[in-house]
Amino acid sequence: MKNAGVRFSNARDRAFSNDVKAAVKAYFEEPGRSHRADRGMWLKAAFMIGLVFGSYGLIISGWLPLWGMWLCCVTLAIGVAGYGFNVMHDAVHGTFSKNPRVNAALGFIFDLTGASSYLWRLRHNIMHHSFTNIYGADVDLDANWILRLSPYAAHHPVQRYQHWYFPLAYAISSVHWILFKDYKSLSLREHGCFREVTHAPGQVALLVGMKLLHYFNFIVLPLWLLDITVGQFLVGFLTLHVVTGLIMTLVFQVTHNVDITDKYLSEPGKVLDHSWMVHEVKVSANFACENRFVTWFVGGLNHQIEHHLFPHIAHCHYTALRPIVKAVIEQHGLPYHEFDTMGAALASHRRMLRELGQSAVVEGYAIG
Repeated sequence: MKNAGVRFSNARDRAFSNDVKAAVKAYFEEPGRSHRADRGMWLKAAFMIGLVFGSYGLIISGWLPLWGMWLCCVTLAIGVAGYGFNVMHDAVHGTFSKNPRVNAALGFIFDLTGASSYLWRLRHNIMHHSFTNIYGADVDLDANWILRLSPYAAHHPVQRYQHWYFPLAYAISSVHWILFKDYKSLSLREHGCFREVTHAPGQVALLVGMKLLHYFNFIVLPLWLLDITVGQFLVGFLTLHVVTGLIMTLVFQVTHNVDITDKYLSEPGKVLDHSWMVHEVKVSANFACENRFVTWFVGGLNHQIEHHLFPHIAHCHYTALRPIVKAVIEQHGLPYHEFDTMGAALASHRRMLRELGQSAVVEGYAIG
């Protein structure tokens, strides 16, 4: 796999990089502190995994009335999203445990929910984290004609209304993921700014096998074992995916795709005039960091600046690292993008969608 896109001037901004790394290093010099998960993260992981398997088990048992099974579809969706935020995300980044096998096992549960942890690692860890908010490199910006998430993306007339219909697009994102998205990613030989993308036969076989197992568990078994009609099954199936898609997509979107972050374009041979660490500060945004429940449920992803600067650190440390990182960023005259509430972040995301949807040329964005 070869990178044919933009590069960073990592020789620049060394003062900032050295200072923020030194400040974070000092935090971990306190006795008993580890970069990995603490007891609270392990307990939360057990809770989220229990919520997923418990909700599914109650549904498939047939013990519940229809309204009870529907309620369990909602709790299952919350569990899947919570597991994704709090367990899979850290595990695939390798931050949950020192043991790679433990991280792999925790990440692999993600495959049981219908998505591929292998392709998530490729798209998220490599393509998104390396080239955040760079159109043509960050695959999270590729929404085809449905949504325009970058001023560099092609403009389509329907996008004039995207600030109204985006919740519907996010609501179908989960079912699209398990039925289409991973297969498309697997077939591409040019993905983002990467060329000659190939996949080991064993990974392909594992992905297909886990997909088939998911379809059996979530489609075949309910229709086979439960006394429900096809229509009733579809209500539960769509409830699961609509709730999962809305929760997960909205959280990930407001961390970068808001109207205060910078936007860039990937071009062969292009070198940005800042380092990778400064880039991550410019393109990331925090939200609701003072809200303890939000921080708990989204696995610290509302501390997106800290996460993107230090993706090798478990999310249980982000609350403590926030004032440390923020002080260094402001000391170097860099922007620290932050929203006080989730609502403010969503409003900013909607403004961005409205402005990008109005015309092909958009003024007022910091682009490069």
